[in-house]
Formats: sequence, structure tokens, C-alpha cells
Amino acid sequence: MFATACKLATRYTYPVVIARRHYDRTTKWGCAAFVVLNEEGWIATAAHLLAAEDALQRSCRERSDHAMKVRGIREDARLSDKEKRLKLSRLKTDPKWVTDVTFWWGSEGTRLKEVRLLPEADLAVGRLTPFDPERFRPFPVVKDPATLDVGTTLCKLGYPFQRIQVSFDPSGGTFRMATGSLPLSGFPTEGIYTRTLSGGRSSDGRYEIKFLETSSPGIAGQSGGPLFDTRGTLWGVQSRTDMHSIRILTRTRGKARTDDDVLPVNLGVAIHPELLVRYLTDNGIRFRMSDY
Repeated sequence: MFATACKLATRYTYPVVIARRHYDRTTKWGCAAFVVLNEEGWIATAAHLLAAEDALQRSCRERSDHAMKVRGIREDARLSDKEKRLKLSRLKTDPKWVTDVTFWWGSEGTRLKEVRLLPEADLAVGRLTPFDPERFRPFPVVKDPATLDVGTTLCKLGYPFQRIQVSFDPSGGTFRMATGSLPLSGFPTEGIYTRTLSGGRSSDGRYEIKFLETSSPGIAGQSGGPLFDTRGTLWGVQSRTDMHSIRILTRTRGKARTDDDVLPVNLGVAIHPELLVRYLTDNGIRFRMSDY
């Protein structure tokens, strides 16, 4: 059902690898996805993927504050050497402070510029540079949000289950992916459109925050990737997975009474096409919209 659509979606869906180095010199990486929207290099993805940059800025502030406290103690002439050692021993560092971050946007040397965020909707857009449009054609067609039918079968695409080894070169201050880590293989999953979820209004009051729910969960590595139909038309951008609980009655063999069991149900949540269309339009980002 989705064979042709997946071939089309792989032309506009690409991986992003996020690598972080911590104060204790450990390195952590994650993999997700983004959607290329047009020949100018504009993309859409999940805003939470950019949290690594926020963590870096927060860690920089905390490390700077720690360094100031250390310097203040060492330069305090009123304290004896013993008192200084005692005070310094009470200052704690965080081994998980982030010291370095990098984003690998589908190819070496590509950067994301002009980033714009709608945090309440988990939506981020930005422009890749340098960008060769011929590599990414054809670009996606966005679903007309006026014609969404509950029960439509949809597909997610992203990059879960990757085996990437990332190291950090302190001499050059750069991250390196081990030989054999690339290329990354996309992984599709299907489900149906179940309902629309409301997230209220954005903090500036301009947008009604909407999400599109699917009957299958998103898998780690599919965040920021597309949700598309059997024609390859873009219905949304994968944001998260919500977990719900359902209670069922079960009968245990040998017992007269029934017991209540709680079973988890995991459902995918994507950024709604109505919100995507509105945000792209307001930011002057060109895209094509479906005629159905």
C-alpha cells in the first residue's frame, strides 16, 4: 500500500544526528528526522530536537557561575588556605553539563540557519545551507487541511534502530562518526488517523495549536519526520507518542471473580497540517498544497 509513497517520502525525508559531549567527557548521540519543504532549502522538524542547544547554553551559564564562585573563594584574602579548601570542596560540578553540541543535517558541512520556533506546537522550521535543490526533488505536497477524513491510513518515516558510534576529538573540538555509521536506513510504520487533539492557543495568541493523532506510536528516531498518505502527501510532522491506559476485565483460571487489568495504549501525535500551513504561510515559506 505504501511502497510508492515511501519511495516518494524518502526523497524529502532526511536524518539529523545530534551529538553531545558532557563535562565528564562522555559522548551521547540521538537520531531523528526532518522534512525538506522547497527548493530554497527550508525544512520542518520537531522543535524538541533543538533542545540540545538550549542545554548547552544552560550548562555554559552554570559552568560560568561555578567558575566565578571558585575564583571568588581563591581570591578572598580573608580566608585561610584551609578555609578555602573547605569552601571549594563544597562547590559541586555536574558531570552531565553539556560542553559541546553538533547537529548533522543529512550531510557533512550542512548547517541550519534562520531557525523559527513555535514551541507550543513542537514545530521548528529553518533553512539548510549550503543547499543543492536537485538532490532533494521532488518536494512534498502538503495535505489540504480542509479535507481530513478520520480512518485514513497514514505512514510515518524516520530513523530508529540506528547503530552509530560518535567520538569527540578535543584537539580539534569536533565530533566524528565511526566508519560504517552511514548511510542511515529509514524505517516506516503505518496506522490510521484517529482524531484531532487541541493544545489551546500559542502564547502570542496567533495560533490554535492542533495535533493529529494516529493509532500507531511513533518510534524514537521518527520525531521530526513526515506523516503521509498513500500518495506520499504530507499530512503532518511527527512530534511525540502519548500513552493512554485502558481497563479490561480478565478472568483468572480457577477463580470465581474477575480482575481489572490496566493495559497501555501508545498513540502517535503529529503537528496538524492546518497549523503547518498557517505557520509556513505566515513566515513566507513556499510550499505546495494538495488539491484533495
